[in-house]
Amino acid sequence: MIYYSEEIGKNELTETLIQKLIKTAAEQLRFSYTPYSHFKVGAALLAADGTIYTGCNIENAAYTPTNCAERTAFFKAVSEGVRDFRAICIVGGMNGVLSGYTAPCGVCRQVMMEFCDPETFQIILAAADGKYKIYRLKELLPEGFGPDNLVISGGFRSK
Repeated sequence: MIYYSEEIGKNELTETLIQKLIKTAAEQLRFSYTPYSHFKVGAALLAADGTIYTGCNIENAAYTPTNCAERTAFFKAVSEGVRDFRAICIVGGMNGVLSGYTAPCGVCRQVMMEFCDPETFQIILAAADGKYKIYRLKELLPEGFGPDNLVISGGFRSK
């Protein structure tokens, strides 16, 4: 499901928008398919135009085909032509009960690196007690490998 933010065009996240992203991410826990780990994760991805794309984790008995909530949200957005993102909120916990902070795995961080500016893209990790932490992608993936690392014909690959 796609939601729309009223705060289009603002550079910094307001408390109202952060709380909306947290609530939206938490709502996604009900859609998680986690018959093996029982650890449900929800994500709310904020595009630059204010659209919020949602995601949940989807497990598979073979494990490798499992998809994280963050990648689900990114793939939904990218499959609709969106390539400019501001922030993502991630929540998670056993059986859908929020616990501590749920940080993105390495594969999800790499997907973020593909589509986001590591200097400005924000990652919100929310916990059960209403607290949250905000990181820039660069903090969670220092020296990340991205499109600019690929040199083609003497120049950098353009996005």
